[in-house]
Amino acid sequence: MLKEFKEFAVQGNVMDMAVGIIMGGVFTPIANSVVSDVVMPPIGLALGGVDFKNLLMVLKEGTPAGPYATLDAAKAAGAVTINYGNTLNTIVSFLVTSFAVFLLVKAMNKMRREQPKAAEPAK
Repeated sequence: MLKEFKEFAVQGNVMDMAVGIIMGGVFTPIANSVVSDVVMPPIGLALGGVDFKNLLMVLKEGTPAGPYATLDAAKAAGAVTINYGNTLNTIVSFLVTSFAVFLLVKAMNKMRREQPKAAEPAK
């Protein structure tokens, strides 16, 4: 059983998957930073200075009662909110990450296709 596990663990697909998971974990904060620090501020500015992370709907007022200027203020007051601004940021982050992965896979597939084929032996 140990031998079978060792064969499974060192197969190329398992190692590729492990590297992919590790790289995905490292890439996620970068993509989140690109979205929150580079992509969303100009979009918010174009929409009248909206800060997406502070878009929320109050379900139950806290103490003191709203309106709340920021999500942090609503949380500090103990208000129950739906934070749809965070959801928008997460969706944009997913799209940026997905597009980056698409470009990476496309580049790797192109490199694989361009490898020279081995010469066929003469008959």
